[in-house]
Amino acid sequence: MERATDLARGELLERLRAQMAVREARVRPAPFPVPVELAGLLDGGLKPGSAYSLATSGALLLALLAGPSADGHWCGVVGVPEFGAEAAGHAGVALDRLALVPDPGEEWLAVTAALLEAVPVVVVRPVGRVREADAARLGSRLRDRGSVLLVHGPWPRAEALLTLEEARWSGLGDGFGYLSSREVTVTVSSRRVPVPRSARLVLPTPDGRLAGVPSVPLVQPAPLRAVG
Repeated sequence: MERATDLARGELLERLRAQMAVREARVRPAPFPVPVELAGLLDGGLKPGSAYSLATSGALLLALLAGPSADGHWCGVVGVPEFGAEAAGHAGVALDRLALVPDPGEEWLAVTAALLEAVPVVVVRPVGRVREADAARLGSRLRDRGSVLLVHGPWPRAEALLTLEEARWSGLGDGFGYLSSREVTVTVSSRRVPVPRSARLVLPTPDGRLAGVPSVPLVQPAPLRAVG
């Protein structure tokens, strides 16, 4: 037979667990959505309070922005003057919820920090080498706001590094045609997962988006017939 003190202690523990669950739900909101083809590489989406390092600022970046943008979030881009708004629109980014700061110069860090006060997903291409102390201060702001930083280039203590490899374009014939789509291997190296994860994707598709590589059905050989 359980004593009253044991029951009281059990109730207290259950209440504490429930309070911690509510607190963690506030501190760690749901990930920002990404295309389903990338979700398995990124543990379901972009983790709030984190920075991601990208080896490119092209189609992969647009694909990562498209998910949060379609979900109703504002996005910002700092220090990428060649960023194409038309291409972003084709990729699924809502241009009426996009803030662009093409050339912040040496003030890129201050501009990025200010933008993170109001915009939950921000892209930045730093000028020069990023100091550990600067990354730590910006990381603290990310965690406070539950925001995500997508960095073109290296970033200290990034949640993950995304790279593109083995690109193969299609659309060109023998001296004619236009580049229409590209197959590429996307690899995610995470500091939380020891083994990098990869997927073969079409990025971009002819309409500027992202898709999985269509599987080729296996053709079974016809059965041999006896002769004679």
